[in-house]
Amino acid sequence: MKLKQVFVLGLGMIMTAGLSSCGSSEKVVSAKAQGEELLEVYCTGSEYQSDKKYFRASAIGESLDQMVSKKKAGTNARAELASLVASTIKGTIDNYINSTELNNVEQVEERFEGLTREVINQQLNNIKVICEKQTRTAQNKYKTYMALEMSAEDLEKAIDQKLSQDEKLKVDYDYNKFKETYDAEMQKLETKQRGF
Repeated sequence: MKLKQVFVLGLGMIMTAGLSSCGSSEKVVSAKAQGEELLEVYCTGSEYQSDKKYFRASAIGESLDQMVSKKKAGTNARAELASLVASTIKGTIDNYINSTELNNVEQVEERFEGLTREVINQQLNNIKVICEKQTRTAQNKYKTYMALEMSAEDLEKAIDQKLSQDEKLKVDYDYNKFKETYDAEMQKLETKQRGF
């Protein structure tokens, strides 16, 4: 009998503990209590990500001087944009050249890369600021949030113009095949940016 009472008492305590943990008195440790704070980061989010039509990049600059913070944000965003464009064009060139039957592959690839680098540098002058916000921190510093965009279509047209005018590449260059490869790379970029 005593064993039966201990068993029932033990079972009752376990059930009480289980039920109380399911109730509203459950203590959830918030992120804030753990020393974390949710921050609002301006000029970011899905509308500031690259897609098939635009290359986009966001950055932050911070300084005690308001204009220096703006310049830092602009410089950082341009560098991010340039890196994104360069890697996409590199993928396009590699895939384009691998899908064609060219005689001197190394020389053609080197020529393509040189010409597209020139175009990219020129096109980076045609970027547009699509978001800019400034804040002042508790330490009395200025923080600038910035997002930039560059037209993928304008870049593709500029590259086509440069490549089709080059005497050494004129024979080997196939615009339709290049555009198809470029569009595929832009689709990959959009998918990667969206996280699908």
